Amino acid sequence: MTTSVMIGIIFLAVFLFLLFWGLPVAVTMMVCGVLGSMFLLRTPFSAFNFLSTSVVNTFTSYSMCVAPMFMLMGELASESGIGRDMFDSLQKIMGRSKGGLASATQVGCALFGALNGSASATAALMCRAAYPQMKRYNYSDLLSTGCIAAGASLTSLIPPSVFLITYGITVEESIGKLFMGGILTGVVLMILFILIIRIWCLVNPTIAPKGAKTTLREKFMAIREGNFLEILIIFGLSMGGMFAGWFTPSEGGAVGVAGMLLVIIYLRRFSFKILMKAAENTLEVCGMMYCVLASAMVLGRFFTLTHIPNALGNLVSYFDVSSLLVIFIITVIYLVLGCFVDALPLMLLTVPIFLPIIRQIGYDPVWFGCYVVVIMGLAAITPPVGISCYIVSGICEDVPLTIVFKGSMPFIVAFIIMAMLMALFPGIATYLPSLMYK
Repeated sequence: MTTSVMIGIIFLAVFLFLLFWGLPVAVTMMVCGVLGSMFLLRTPFSAFNFLSTSVVNTFTSYSMCVAPMFMLMGELASESGIGRDMFDSLQKIMGRSKGGLASATQVGCALFGALNGSASATAALMCRAAYPQMKRYNYSDLLSTGCIAAGASLTSLIPPSVFLITYGITVEESIGKLFMGGILTGVVLMILFILIIRIWCLVNPTIAPKGAKTTLREKFMAIREGNFLEILIIFGLSMGGMFAGWFTPSEGGAVGVAGMLLVIIYLRRFSFKILMKAAENTLEVCGMMYCVLASAMVLGRFFTLTHIPNALGNLVSYFDVSSLLVIFIITVIYLVLGCFVDALPLMLLTVPIFLPIIRQIGYDPVWFGCYVVVIMGLAAITPPVGISCYIVSGICEDVPLTIVFKGSMPFIVAFIIMAMLMALFPGIATYLPSLMYK
């Protein structure tokens, strides 16, 4: 084992220790990246030059324009109440069937994810819109809170996903292709969630009674009242334009913001208070994300200098193990670390290490990005971190955290099935991206 690899392992251990100790993620990454670079590059001047270059490159990257645009589009939808109206309409359309409100919550999470891109915002919205309705119809807290915590992870796959944007910037992969890969992956995972809900209701019929009956006319009226047509037009123009090559992801985000502004003006919901609140929320989230990304770039480049990714790749080649076994080992590592480390820093820490191995065994970087986001979604509902469960428990104040975690357990099966399907059939994530610009 070379000296650089040993230094990398030592600072990886220091990073995890500082993270568990409670230091902010961005500070921890920056400290370990700079100090580690000092050991490898020998002089403080070289290390700080290394630091400044990483930070400047991150903040001046053209790809960084993508996140604020799509986030602003989602915040406008959230602040104007479009997301809440959308769920109310889904309730009328799907609420009559057994577990229909829980299934509608999954569809609502996916649709709101197409506008927002933030799992936390989606979880918060569904707690305010979906949970009271499920409570009203005597749904068990296990199902109502568990389906919200799990469904929020769909936002991390359905574009414009913050996780996919972050992954694309980190590994310099096409964000447009990642968005296309996330669409089919997210839809398949949503279907698996709905199947889990249906099976759960069959096994335990008392967990979810039927909702109020609505006529066919009322269902069609609900589609109109939920502004689905406007949402589909915005999503289709923004994503379809990228798919066809009409404009870049950054331009697609700008088109989405312009479209959302026109929609809320048309619906007579526009006000400067809503616009300023949406801009404020966007700046707050983007500021946090940019700091974490810049720190991750420093730490990622440090690990590149240590040659740890190359060493791991050579180790895989030496033992000549199957690609599925490598995927299984990486998945187990993510599942274990995901129980203790939050999703975003874990992805930023591990992707630069694992991606060379993934490329070496023949998997597409776009596939790996979608796969990592699926595993991160699983980590978001597993204790002790389980950030989605904490958000749901915090907003649904009368529901203990233990109930939310317990209610999320059946959905772990859906995540595991999804991971297996992606490993066996990579085309789930790569088919749509392969059609782009053709």
